Amino acid sequence: MKRPRHPMPEDVADRLATEGLRGAYDARPPYQRNDWLGWITAAKRPETRARRIDSMLAELRAGHGYMGMAWTPPAARKPSQ
Repeated sequence: MKRPRHPMPEDVADRLATEGLRGAYDARPPYQRNDWLGWITAAKRPETRARRIDSMLAELRAGHGYMGMAWTPPAARKPSQ
C-alpha cells in the first residue's frame, strides 16, 4: 500500500523560498519531502506547525538530519571498503 502524497502548502513553499532552501528541499529523496509535509500538515495548533516548519528548515540548512534522525546525503557518505 502506497502512502498518500501530501501537496506543498503555500506557507511551507513561502518559507523555503524566503530562506533560500528550496533547492536543498528538492534535493532530498521524495519520501523525506512527503513525510515532512505530512508531519507539518498534521499539526493541530499553529505553534506546533510553525515549530515543525522551523525544524525542517534547520535540518535542510545543516545539510543532514531528517525529522530528528541521523541522515547523511549520499554524496557525503564515505564509500564502503
